[in-house]
Amino acid sequence: MIERHDTVIIGGGQAGLATGYYLQQHDQDFVILDASDRVGDAWRARWDSLRVFTPARYSSLPGMDFPGSPYAFPTKNEVADYLETYAQRFDLPVELGVRVDGLERSGDGFLVTAGDRRIESDNVVVAMASYQVPKVPDFAAELSDDIVQLHTSDYRNPDQLQDGNVLVVGAGNSGAEIALDVAGASRRLQARRGASRPVASEHETWLSGRDVGHVPFHIDSWVGRHLGVPFVMRVLFHRIFTTGTPIGRRIRPKVLSQGGPLVRTKPSDLAAAGVERVPRTTGVRDGRPVVGDDVLDVKNVIWCTGFRPDFSWIDLPIFDEKEQPKEPVHVRGVVPDEPGLYFVGLFFLYAMTSGLFTGVGRDAKYVVDHLTSTARQQQQPRPSYIGSVDDLLQQS
Repeated sequence: MIERHDTVIIGGGQAGLATGYYLQQHDQDFVILDASDRVGDAWRARWDSLRVFTPARYSSLPGMDFPGSPYAFPTKNEVADYLETYAQRFDLPVELGVRVDGLERSGDGFLVTAGDRRIESDNVVVAMASYQVPKVPDFAAELSDDIVQLHTSDYRNPDQLQDGNVLVVGAGNSGAEIALDVAGASRRLQARRGASRPVASEHETWLSGRDVGHVPFHIDSWVGRHLGVPFVMRVLFHRIFTTGTPIGRRIRPKVLSQGGPLVRTKPSDLAAAGVERVPRTTGVRDGRPVVGDDVLDVKNVIWCTGFRPDFSWIDLPIFDEKEQPKEPVHVRGVVPDEPGLYFVGLFFLYAMTSGLFTGVGRDAKYVVDHLTSTARQQQQPRPSYIGSVDDLLQQS
């Protein structure tokens, strides 16, 4: 049997829930499909010490404030529980344990497949982050079998590591925070056992990668909470660094390929924790990682090398063939060549905050306003165009 909904939302994280909220405000028929067992599981699966970069007052979805102190930085489990409560409070039609494996055209609408299920709809909103498939360099397979290797997606806490030195590859926000987590565990262990006793589980920690820069204040300080974070997150990243401004369009390719600056961690924090900065990891020699001109004797490697999007299950001609990996061509989440298809939750979809709570609500509202507008219902397909996102923006 073929099911039928006016709109299918693929993904039940913050992007999918925010989109569902706005569709509900328009009294639309829709369903949210998510592969997880519980709403918020994508957050629960991240490393234990993770906290978001924005205080609770900037970490809310539309219609429901984040609980607790507005100036506290929520933990990953607090975020997960908030999302679960959000879905329950608004009685959003989330179907869990449903992994979508196909999307194609069906007449004037779309056909979504998930295993044996087939769902037809007029509209589809792909509400998934860009962070889908872990990236690890090919030479990782050449490391010796006696080295424990973990990707950011698998790392939870230092208890997963074996005794010995640790190389954290990737000096962005995830790498810097995980390096601090590993080094901090070692220092706490030393303090418990006393400086006069040997510490078998001490982890000398190296952080490999280029300096990505950092925001010029501590976000946990009074200045950070009350002045710095509001300016950076609500003004600079939210309103200035967007695809609607010349400077935003200019920096977008660099941010997509290299990431943003360190937000919570400072170089001085890493130095104080005993984390040693080293150059990029470029290969393997004799089973050990090569960093710059040196070979490091390590027992653990944590790959904080990011993720790549995987939209191979979408059988539609919407991708920029010049980009690798291929990215969908869209304008603020609206796909011009496939009326009725939308994206929400992608990193820098419209602004640097598009992948954060700070910006995902705005993006969801824009998409739903377009989906439900009279002009949208009367829209005719535009002439076919496949080019870069920046080229498309300049012509729109």
